[in-house]
Amino acid sequence: MMEDEELEFVEDLESILHLTPEVQLAIEQVFPSQDPLDRADFNAVEYINTLFPTEQSLANIDEVVNNIRLKIRKLDDNIRTVVRGQTNVGQDGRQALEEAQKAIQQLFGKIKDIKDKAEKSEQMVKEITRDIKQLDHAKRHLTTSITTLNHLHMLAGGVDSLEAMTRKRQYGEVANLLQGVVNVLEHFQKYMGIPQIRQLSERVKAAQSELGTQILADFEETFPAQGSKKSGGPSIVLRDACLVANVLDPRIKQEIIKKFIRQHLSEYMVLFQENQDVAWLDKIDRRYAWIKRQLVDYEEKYGRMFPEEWCMTERIAVEFCHITRTELTKLMRTRAREIEVKLLLFAIQRTTNFEGLLAKRFSGCTLNDGPGQKKPETPLEPTNPFLEDESGEDNVSEKDDDLDRPKKPKAPDNPFHGIVSKCFEPHLYVYIESQDKNLGELIDRFVADFRAQGPPKSGTDEGGAVLPSCADLFVYYKKCMVQCSQLSTGEPMIALTTIFQKYLREYAWKILSGNLPKTSTNSGGLTISSLLKEKEGSEVAKFTVEELCLICSILSTAEYCLATTLQLEEKLKEKVDKSLMERINLSGEMDTFSTVISNSIQLLVQDLDAACDPALTAMSKMPWQSVEHVGDQSPYVTSVIMHIKQNVPIIRDNLASTRKYFTQFCIKFTNSFIPKFINHLFRCKPISMVGAEQLLLDTHSLKTVLLDLPSIGSQVVRKAPASYTKIVVKGMTRAEMILKVVMAPHEPSVVFVDNYIKLLADSNPETFQKILDMKGLKRSEQSTMLELFRQRLPTPPSGPDGGPSLSFSAPTPEQESSRIRKLEKLIKKRIQ
Repeated sequence: MMEDEELEFVEDLESILHLTPEVQLAIEQVFPSQDPLDRADFNAVEYINTLFPTEQSLANIDEVVNNIRLKIRKLDDNIRTVVRGQTNVGQDGRQALEEAQKAIQQLFGKIKDIKDKAEKSEQMVKEITRDIKQLDHAKRHLTTSITTLNHLHMLAGGVDSLEAMTRKRQYGEVANLLQGVVNVLEHFQKYMGIPQIRQLSERVKAAQSELGTQILADFEETFPAQGSKKSGGPSIVLRDACLVANVLDPRIKQEIIKKFIRQHLSEYMVLFQENQDVAWLDKIDRRYAWIKRQLVDYEEKYGRMFPEEWCMTERIAVEFCHITRTELTKLMRTRAREIEVKLLLFAIQRTTNFEGLLAKRFSGCTLNDGPGQKKPETPLEPTNPFLEDESGEDNVSEKDDDLDRPKKPKAPDNPFHGIVSKCFEPHLYVYIESQDKNLGELIDRFVADFRAQGPPKSGTDEGGAVLPSCADLFVYYKKCMVQCSQLSTGEPMIALTTIFQKYLREYAWKILSGNLPKTSTNSGGLTISSLLKEKEGSEVAKFTVEELCLICSILSTAEYCLATTLQLEEKLKEKVDKSLMERINLSGEMDTFSTVISNSIQLLVQDLDAACDPALTAMSKMPWQSVEHVGDQSPYVTSVIMHIKQNVPIIRDNLASTRKYFTQFCIKFTNSFIPKFINHLFRCKPISMVGAEQLLLDTHSLKTVLLDLPSIGSQVVRKAPASYTKIVVKGMTRAEMILKVVMAPHEPSVVFVDNYIKLLADSNPETFQKILDMKGLKRSEQSTMLELFRQRLPTPPSGPDGGPSLSFSAPTPEQESSRIRKLEKLIKKRIQ
């Protein structure tokens, strides 16, 4: 029982002494200790084992027990002291709480006393400042009343003076007084309910109305509407009247300006009526000369009468432009049949000169005053190299009087552009039709000149050069485009673009495609005997040197036209309005020139290809079975090389400016010649072992020549393009592999078939059949071989379309070159 009670006591003690980790951590921070007894996870067994690790250590157990008892005694003393010290804590806490409550009550009483005193002070301040506020309000009201009375006195006196000065026409004093009266009257807007104030306001309005009517009458009297020049000129009264008009209703100012300008231009309306000779376009410069004199006369007589901010000189010029545009529109509509292109261009040129003069003289600040007037959009700065500096464009004019026209009538800072010349736009179809006719005649002249001069001569600078007519055409295009853009940037530019497109196509077909040499149908080839005799000069290419130069010249011209047409399209888009840019598209014409280039290259390829055909035919008809020894290259190889050396240097020299098209020619010729050469190889049957070796040597010679084709006959050796070299190596390697298969013994059959599959990588039975024909095998042997070939073919994986697709790895070009070199050494040994 005692043991159970002790266990329960221990458990209760442990549950009491169990602390949370946070409390334990706080204790360790406040009372750090390294004693194992102070640890939260204290284990008595481990602690005893630490004190007595061995049996020998139990000898000092009494000493250890005494130390622990001493420590327990000290701990009990400390606990007893602490417990005794806590007996009076509760009583001291209650006493401190009572003292705190008393202090709070005292503080609350003091705060209440302070609040009462503050309310008393505030009431005292209100009583003190009440009278001061009343005095402030009284002062403010008194000041407002005095100011209002002063304004009323000024208004009343000003109205009286205004009415008196108006009757006496003292406009100088009225101008200053009226503005002051109007300003003072604005202060009485909130007092309009007072009859006296309303009466004064009505008197001011009546005075303003009377002034306006009176000033208009004075101007009407001085400058009669029907307008003979009986007036004595400007007066100080009218000058002051203009100052008064600035203060009056803007309608008065506009009426004065309108009547004065109408009177000033009344003579112009009479002099240049529709029925007058000077009204027609051929004398349009007289209109502009008249307004120049009138503006000078106005500056001398009336320049100081109107305020400077009225811009009367510019207003007169702008109104003149509006009248002129209206009158010219009516006149040209009535006499549209009499308008010729030279007359129209003359009138437009003189008009744009006048508009440029206005831009130099005036700022254009009054343009927005007129109805429907707006400043033209500023064009983009030219960035395309199609047009050079336009400063020299005027030099191409045929008339000496054209030299005075501005270099750029449509300058970005010209707000007057089109103010008169806009009236000519509906009649620009005359100009467009004229350009259509001129371009048609120009194309016909190009055709006639080409026929008269003939094709470019070989050995001259003309061979392969761009045709002069091409440059002439685009120079004329440039002139037309710049001229038309000065006339209009709207629909006429679209119409001109259509004309450009028409004659670009005509130039491409009539001048370029129409003059390409025609290929002849007769072969005119070589005989086998002539090939074997290797008589140089017995073979003639289908095209002469002059014809080759002509083809190259047409190709270069088409390439120039292609590039320049692209620049022309960009420049047209710069010149035309932004809303019409999408309608300019010369891609069809550029495609036409690309077709001419492609046809020219194809003609050059066909010519050289056809020249090599007789040699290949002779190769296929030679008795290769009876060849007894391997010698130098065969005569047909010499013939092919001769034709290549004859044609290629001429083509290369004449296409020096268009190198990329010469590369295309080489690639197309190679793509045409190599398959044809392989087809003729299959026709060489039967072939002996020696004959196959000779053909292999010939094939290697042709491969070498084809690899050097781009620089053949040139003093400057250039490395051929990688794309071209790849085509030659791939094609000629196949020809060499065919001959190697032919040279291989057909016994045993399995080895022969495997060797064929490895070298040629061709699963077509027809190709294998041709190889067997070249070896001269009998039909029975060929049947066996073909059956074996079909059996030995590896089964390829199905392609995406479900059909079989074979792919064999061919030997690399380096391996083949090594094999060819070995074969050449073998042939040389046999020859020796």
